[in-house]
Amino acid sequence: MLPSRRRNHCAALKTKATAEPDSTLTKAVVAAGLVANPVVLVSEYFLKTTGEGLPPGPGGIYGATEGISYLVIVGVVGWSIYTKVKTGSGLPGSFLGAVEGFSYLSLVAGIVVAALVFAEKGSLPGITG
Repeated sequence: MLPSRRRNHCAALKTKATAEPDSTLTKAVVAAGLVANPVVLVSEYFLKTTGEGLPPGPGGIYGATEGISYLVIVGVVGWSIYTKVKTGSGLPGSFLGAVEGFSYLSLVAGIVVAALVFAEKGSLPGITG
């Protein structure tokens, strides 16, 4: 009886990894990614031009949004890599594919900006000094 449960569990994971286009999870990821990517890109612009991320804002809402947005980007990229390894292809096209590509762009831009700021200042504010 245990092997059949294991098979069903693996099938459930495969279904989640393939991201059904009309699933609630897919819609939530698309919505979160469409909000998170512009926030991250604005944050990276602020980091490059001022040397700091977004200001905390009233009640810390801007800083919290920035932090959550970075987590969403890392989550989308991680899901994309996991799906690529498991299925041999990335996330499905349409809005989810666009969010995936935009998330990779945001991640690479963040790495480049962090490297530039580190080269200019010798540290990253709030992280290395």
